[in-house]
Amino acid sequence: MSLLKNKIAVVTGGSSGIGLATARRFAEEGAYVFIAGRRQAELDKAVAEIGKNVSGIRIDISKLDDLDRFYQAVGKMGKIDVIFAGATFVEKQMTTTASPEHFDRTFDTNARGTYFTVQKALPYLNDGASIILVASAGKSKGLPGRSTYSATKAAIRSFARTWTSELKERRIRTNVLSPGAVDTPMFDDQFPSKEGAAKAREQITGITPLARLARPEEIASAALFLASDQSSYIAGIDLPVDGGLTAV
Repeated sequence: MSLLKNKIAVVTGGSSGIGLATARRFAEEGAYVFIAGRRQAELDKAVAEIGKNVSGIRIDISKLDDLDRFYQAVGKMGKIDVIFAGATFVEKQMTTTASPEHFDRTFDTNARGTYFTVQKALPYLNDGASIILVASAGKSKGLPGRSTYSATKAAIRSFARTWTSELKERRIRTNVLSPGAVDTPMFDDQFPSKEGAAKAREQITGITPLARLARPEEIASAALFLASDQSSYIAGIDLPVDGGLTAV
């Protein structure tokens, strides 16, 4: 059974990592998927990898004109049934050394960009659509160097509560996925050396009950559940997909 047959889905941050795995899974389940990303070469590679029922559009979600252009293009296909708001920016900085530019880059993409990704989509959404926001297990942990990142992810959790109330007349469900550490290029890119990344992997697996990083496909499976009618009576939740990190 195709869980998203004849649906139209939007995946921001869809050219790599969790977003790519989710876009691929949505397409496999019958959706036509529009993926958004900032790098054209990665978008082209993602579209080729997925192979069918997919289009890639280069945008920066922190720029409102880009979002308008994106949804105008998507709207030519029809109404949107699923939004997976997965675009994110992460840059490890201790509070003592963080610059205003770091703060703005983080909030402009993760909080502001996610907010307007949804706001700009509303005229294009079908009633009964599913909105999936991507937060992080980090929003519930006091991890050094993550003050801005975790704060933006806490804001995303708050958005879901409010939108669940505001959009209830249209039966639009908003839910949050909160991954733990995921084995993607973004994980390694946060560290200045391979040794630093390896040490971080060891540390995070040491405090995660399942003792490993997640695979992107595991996050995509949870996203598919929230996107499909299998979660038709679920709204406003925060679903941790973190190997038990925040549960114990």
